[in-house]
Amino acid sequence: MDSSSSVFANIVRAPEDPILGVTVAYNKDSSPNKLNLGVGAYRTEEGKPLVLNVVRRAEQMLVNDNSRVKEYLPIVGLADFNKLSAKLIFGADSPAIQENRVTTVQCLSGTGSLRVGAEFLAKHYHQLTIYIPNPTWGNHTKIFTLAGLSVKTYRYYDPATRGLDFQGLLEDLGAAPSGSIVLLHACAHNPTGVDPTNEQWEQIRQLLRSKGLLPFFDSAYQGFASGNLDADAQSVRMFVADGGECFAAQSYAKNMGLYGERVGALSIVCKTADVASRVESQLKLVIRPMYSNPPIHGASIVATILKDRDMFNEWTVELKAMADRIISMRQQLFDALSAKGTPGDWSHIIKQIGMFTFTGLNTEQVAFMTKEYHIYLTSDGRISMAGLSSKTVPHLAEAIHAAVTRVDTYCAVSTGLVYALQCES
Repeated sequence: MDSSSSVFANIVRAPEDPILGVTVAYNKDSSPNKLNLGVGAYRTEEGKPLVLNVVRRAEQMLVNDNSRVKEYLPIVGLADFNKLSAKLIFGADSPAIQENRVTTVQCLSGTGSLRVGAEFLAKHYHQLTIYIPNPTWGNHTKIFTLAGLSVKTYRYYDPATRGLDFQGLLEDLGAAPSGSIVLLHACAHNPTGVDPTNEQWEQIRQLLRSKGLLPFFDSAYQGFASGNLDADAQSVRMFVADGGECFAAQSYAKNMGLYGERVGALSIVCKTADVASRVESQLKLVIRPMYSNPPIHGASIVATILKDRDMFNEWTVELKAMADRIISMRQQLFDALSAKGTPGDWSHIIKQIGMFTFTGLNTEQVAFMTKEYHIYLTSDGRISMAGLSSKTVPHLAEAIHAAVTRVDTYCAVSTGLVYALQCES
């Protein structure tokens, strides 16, 4: 049938998502040596997805409980899940929790939590500008823009040092209008893997509070970065401890491996219990027409694990094992590049933290690695350390070495898989 007769004939084909598109390209590649380091999902040493043992145990318990039903959850989600999620990120002894100044709603993983928070702010907050770090996760701009906020950036990453541009960060946030919202990565900054020190976090806190800026934390990697749940929540807890208000979006995709279950939470810390109660009433009005209420299964898994001491301890052991394997991959890659004498300083690989490393490779070098070595990563040079194994580190090191030493004489010709590049002869 002639497509021109369709009422949607004028629709333009959208480009692939820059991150998920890497996987699309990878799946089309028939090479036995292909390696996907694009999407942020944990893999075992054998390159397989991992379902935590404690998650399987929790699921089995839920399946065996014949009293469980499939009724709708309330608009704000599973009560136990919300209460336990707030304790996990703010600490069980948090004054904000004890004083009922926190409202927590179950959302659709980190993305959904950010979107609900953004929609609420666009409707109820007096300042509609949000400052996000440059660079940041690719979806942040779209989430906040579509919710009705104006997105601006603040300096964060210094390509020269492959570390934090702390002075630039302070200058940009210092110049932000009073009341502006500031997005902060709680830990394991995506895509750079560069985090402020605790001392720098304290300076950031003082600056934001003195300027009346509103912090909005994105916590996608609690426990997954360092292997320690409390250490990875330290930045958030600093802001809660001063009695001020803040937002925190949580995801259980990485730290419990519940990627496809879409389990997350949005918590808003308020000045008083009364304000928190009123905020929650308005959050319900955001959620109801958006997706009505959240799914029950994933949240039940999380709640089952968090409320049982033995299962919680088992989870922390498995969580630390994932974090330690990623840290080990960093060391192995650094050692392999050092052994090859690859030009440049690669110490940032072991200084950065979390799932991702910002390699410093440019678009042409990335295209070279994809075409010549069948290694797939985002065009900004970000690689997922969680996708590496001891078996694949040598292949990646060889590709990076070749890209660094040969790419200036190489004309990257698009294979049609990922990138279209023009090179001068």
